Amino acid sequence: MTKNKTPSSKDEAWTDAKKRYKLTDEHIRMAKELGLNPKKFGSYAPNKQEPWKEPLPDFIEEIYAKRFKKSESG
Repeated sequence: MTKNKTPSSKDEAWTDAKKRYKLTDEHIRMAKELGLNPKKFGSYAPNKQEPWKEPLPDFIEEIYAKRFKKSESG
């Protein structure tokens, strides 16, 4: 018996964020582990008026490293 698998709104939000911000599967995995909300990525990503912000993939990698390096060494 096979079930029809329909994407949930959460899955659609992650897929949309992946396309919109040009993220890899690895970045999506890290963001999910961090508990980030894909609907809020617009506030994390830089725009022309916010040149001091780093690109979203770099931001995700940085906070992932900060969070999980502490738990590995501790």
